[in-house]
Amino acid sequence: MTRIRRLGAGTRTPLRRTTAGALALGLALAGVAAQAAPAAAQPGSATPDLGKNVTVFDPSMPVSQIQATLDAANAKQVDNEMGTDRYAFLFKPGTYGTAEQPLQVKVGYYTELTGLGANPGDVVINGKVEVYNRCLEGGGTSNCLALVNFWRTVSNLTVNINGAGQDGCRQTANFWAVSQAVSLRRVQFTGGTLSLMDYCTAGPQYGSGGFIADAKLPATTNGSQQQWLTRNSEVASWSNGVWNQVFAGVVGAPDDSAFPNPPYTTLAKTPVSRQKPFLFVDAKGRWQVRVPAAQRGTSGVTWDSPGRTVPLSDFYVAKPGDSAKKINLALALGKHLLFTPGVYDIDRSIDVWRPNTVVLGLGQATLTAVKGSTPLQIEDVPGVVVAGVTIDAGLQRSSALLRVGRSHGHGFTTPSNPTTLQDVYFRVGGPHVGRTTTALEVNSDDVLIDHTWVWRGDHGVEGFTGGDTERWKTNTGLYGAVINGDDVTATGLFVEHFQKYNTVWNGNGGTTVLYQNELPYDPPTQADWMNGSVEGYAGYKVGAKVKTHNLYGGGVYVFNQNNPSIHTENGFEVPQTPGVKLHHIMTVNLSAGVIDHVVNGVGDAADTTKVGVPVYVNEYPVP
Repeated sequence: MTRIRRLGAGTRTPLRRTTAGALALGLALAGVAAQAAPAAAQPGSATPDLGKNVTVFDPSMPVSQIQATLDAANAKQVDNEMGTDRYAFLFKPGTYGTAEQPLQVKVGYYTELTGLGANPGDVVINGKVEVYNRCLEGGGTSNCLALVNFWRTVSNLTVNINGAGQDGCRQTANFWAVSQAVSLRRVQFTGGTLSLMDYCTAGPQYGSGGFIADAKLPATTNGSQQQWLTRNSEVASWSNGVWNQVFAGVVGAPDDSAFPNPPYTTLAKTPVSRQKPFLFVDAKGRWQVRVPAAQRGTSGVTWDSPGRTVPLSDFYVAKPGDSAKKINLALALGKHLLFTPGVYDIDRSIDVWRPNTVVLGLGQATLTAVKGSTPLQIEDVPGVVVAGVTIDAGLQRSSALLRVGRSHGHGFTTPSNPTTLQDVYFRVGGPHVGRTTTALEVNSDDVLIDHTWVWRGDHGVEGFTGGDTERWKTNTGLYGAVINGDDVTATGLFVEHFQKYNTVWNGNGGTTVLYQNELPYDPPTQADWMNGSVEGYAGYKVGAKVKTHNLYGGGVYVFNQNNPSIHTENGFEVPQTPGVKLHHIMTVNLSAGVIDHVVNGVGDAADTTKVGVPVYVNEYPVP
């Protein structure tokens, strides 16, 4: 059903005035369409110009050549955590590698590997696609872990696991040792096992969590991963789990009746889901973008879900150096938007106001706020899809980094075609100083957030001389995610280190499937971490006026390394009403500070007497 929000007494309109103004601008500019950027690709088989940091492989190329290209990229990116290089490697349909000469790929920072087939089986890699631990001490020989293995993407291909030529331990599995802001979608692994923990290095081998969707998985070892979401997939078996493992619409998912031992949360069906848009080359060699439709109540892979196919020629292909003004002109002329790999300085909002517009990023394309801008503004319209984009705060404070809808209660939305954010990541600090009031602000109704990491940096290369105390005052972000719209669904909501509420959910009818949060490490004193007379801010706050809300699988972690004496009263704070329900939630102490209760005064303290031992509340309200 289409929702039309009231703007005033006796007035109903499907579009805000800002949208109507943009429409008028588009009509005025239609006569100068020839001045817009050229189409990304004309009909035919020619490879489009996707920028210098996109490499397209063909199965006729020698395996040794492809291997050398990928090895060189990994050598450059394996430790380049805060760098500006971005890469995408695209595989045309066909088979890569052989039993005797497998293609064994290691995926570094800011790297995307994706198949260009219409289905995952159209691109087959005989070999491996892997991420190993980073060893941070002893010259790269010790303190080996995956806690900071962020920002990489693999999608739309099949891996026939082959470890030929690797050492004995490496041959035992395809390793995918990652943490936040890493996406594995539309993939299938055959002929071996998948390990989300790299157990072949000299410990501690920790992983901090991740996301898999629309995948066919072999026997999978979760290992040391603290939290994980797998949705709309098939898995042969799943073993291990640390604190918080969530499955939604997964065939073969483990039973969760013994929660928290093991710590599994299993939903038979995903409430709302959508596959991420993807590039493909059709049987005639034409470059297209498939935009799957949203679905409700699904389980198993949804590779054959309905949707639409958009020619790549209908996209404006943006490249680093393009201005927001130029990009907005292309949007006004009716183009969709493809960001090629790189970093873009955005000094005014890129304003997406046409329903059903697709904004797709390749290779972790990154938009950096300049002059306090909000880099991406989505108006109150249905069906917009933003996927594969990272948004960074800049030196001047932004009011928000991405805003969906101007204010709640206005606009034109529909549950059947939600505006969707997929693999959209936010950073406040890390590679440089960042300042924002809010990172993600959602005012529209019927929005789907399908995997995001909203991060105020707890480490980086900002160059602070005063350590965490200076970071607290200089690298500022008050709120991570603020959800004002009704009927918003989040599948995979990761939010960390903000200086007030990490997540505030004010809209009715909201659903979150997996929530992961670390409170800020760096408040200097308890006085800096006070919410009025209350000690600290809950990691997940549901507004006092909310009548209905569901959270499935949530964790809030504390590590007040700057001042271990700091207390936070509650990990979760929600109104005490029957329609607001939290399922399988926990707090945990990572060795400093205290969370006094899990939710609303319920649950024991997560203090330093139980470091690494979660405090669980199975259901709230408590039955």
